[in-house]
Amino acid sequence: MNLYYLNTFSKLTLLLSFIFILSSCNSTKNVIASGEASEKFSAKQVIKQHQKSDANFKSMQARVRIDIIEGQKEQGLTFSFRMEKDKVIWLSAPLGLARMMITPEKVQFYNKQDNEFFDGDYALLSNVAGIDLDFNKVQNILLGQAIFNLKDEPHIVAVNDNSYALQPKNQSALLELFYLINPSHFKMNSLQLFQQAEKRMLQVDYKTYQEVKKQVLPKDIRIIAVEETDEVAINLEFKSINLNGEVRFPFNIPSGYKEIVIK
Repeated sequence: MNLYYLNTFSKLTLLLSFIFILSSCNSTKNVIASGEASEKFSAKQVIKQHQKSDANFKSMQARVRIDIIEGQKEQGLTFSFRMEKDKVIWLSAPLGLARMMITPEKVQFYNKQDNEFFDGDYALLSNVAGIDLDFNKVQNILLGQAIFNLKDEPHIVAVNDNSYALQPKNQSALLELFYLINPSHFKMNSLQLFQQAEKRMLQVDYKTYQEVKKQVLPKDIRIIAVEETDEVAINLEFKSINLNGEVRFPFNIPSGYKEIVIK
């Protein structure tokens, strides 16, 4: 793993790319989106169905292929991930060269090649994303769920290209937010965030979903982050998912490492 990739990993993959380890096989199948969006569905009905679609499991293990494209540079590796829902998300690079663990309280990361570590709060992730992030928002992005509580404010809905286009009734001048909801399983097809003043855009597209033990989970996700003229794309491919097995989260920052300071 070269220095460029680890630097990109520590700053960008920290944003969203936390996923899965090779484990015993579960029966998986692609979810075919055969539903048809109806003009008769109200925003409240769409929100209710979306919230019901949230995956119900205790733990998850799998592997994820992560490809990062920044300008003419492209790097890709397969990572190991373990997750205890609502409690811990753990990601490890091959040979343990870099490892990350996030909980509702903190974000931790270390990188053996550069002998560096980060141990702090969600300010780092929020600065990279351009929005206030926490554990629940990161988890929801990985599971294809809305990042904000949709019941906190009124929403409006329209049918757009056979998706339910859902947005707050009163969009913020600082942050415009749009969800595209799939009419088959009511998970997200796309999440789109716009900050016009900062010339920032974050888009998360869910290309395909898969069913594991009757739970619908993302299979292929594409994340695009734009700031002014700079653009970074992250592709995630989830493989070998196992649910509700026993999981451990080994994480110990080696002594003598230099703390990473993100300004």
